[in-house]
Amino acid sequence: MNNTEVLKLDIRQNGVAIVELHRPEARNALNLELRKALAETFQDLSTNNEVRVIVLTGGEKIFAAGADVNDFLTASTSQMYLRHTEQYWQSISACSKPVIAAVNGYALGGGCELAMHADIIIASENANFGQPEVRLGLMPGAGGTQRLLRAIGKYQTMLLALTGKFISANEAYQKGLVSEVVAGDATLHAIEIAQTIASYSSISVQQIKEVINLGQDMSLDGALALERKALQILFDTKDQKEGARAFLEKRTPVYQGE
Repeated sequence: MNNTEVLKLDIRQNGVAIVELHRPEARNALNLELRKALAETFQDLSTNNEVRVIVLTGGEKIFAAGADVNDFLTASTSQMYLRHTEQYWQSISACSKPVIAAVNGYALGGGCELAMHADIIIASENANFGQPEVRLGLMPGAGGTQRLLRAIGKYQTMLLALTGKFISANEAYQKGLVSEVVAGDATLHAIEIAQTIASYSSISVQQIKEVINLGQDMSLDGALALERKALQILFDTKDQKEGARAFLEKRTPVYQGE
């Protein structure tokens, strides 16, 4: 896969892919070109057997400052509908491989929504999150009300969405929006986590992700049944037997994803 003008891609030998938003002149604003590039990249990575974990970053200074406001000046209702931008986001949320968002600087509006499409969010101490669309006479439209609701609850979501206020990385962590807050570059820590996950069986990793995502909107009994079935399936994999054998032999397992 080749890099585009708005997106950089680095696939490493350890199974970690690093996807970096690259519109520094626009603070990584999510215009249509960048959204399309993200969609195509995640579609390709989802089927690339050499990739086991994906790190999504905006670089050292900013994650993404939101949508490109220039689009809002002339766009009509029909034009917004016909763009079907939800399809671009779908390739990220539907990715079977773990996605880690590394947030340095601002993750606002569409940038906050993009981060919430990940499975793990690592934030630097200088990160800020928010859904400020109300300031422009708009509202979140890529999951900012619904994913935030599921992450931090109704009352905190109402506060952020209705006031458009920004919150620090530490506030986001306290509310449950962020997995970890780190000093320095969040991307470096996200890569370390990705390397750890990539060293495990890709089958068990993907089953864990699938069960957690499906289970959050199921009844507890149904979700527990799903968990048991997924566990039972893993006992028929070569990786499971290799993991148990390596543990007993006190050596590092060699997983094949089979």
